[in-house]
Amino acid sequence: MAFFAYSRPVADGVFGRTSVFSFGGVFARIATWNDQRVTRNALMKLSDRELNDIGLCRGDISALVETLR
Repeated sequence: MAFFAYSRPVADGVFGRTSVFSFGGVFARIATWNDQRVTRNALMKLSDRELNDIGLCRGDISALVETLR
């Protein structure tokens, strides 16, 4: 006898995947935006020498911050 269990992830929200708007999704986007903003500001405050020490240059900051999604 075969047994199949399917559980739906909680992250779908109250109305499932068909809903375009969900409060959890909005909150997650705001949290991601804020994390990107804080990281970008912290890296921009570093000097060129400090950035070089961690293997970055000013041009890398935008690409690095976008990968935080």
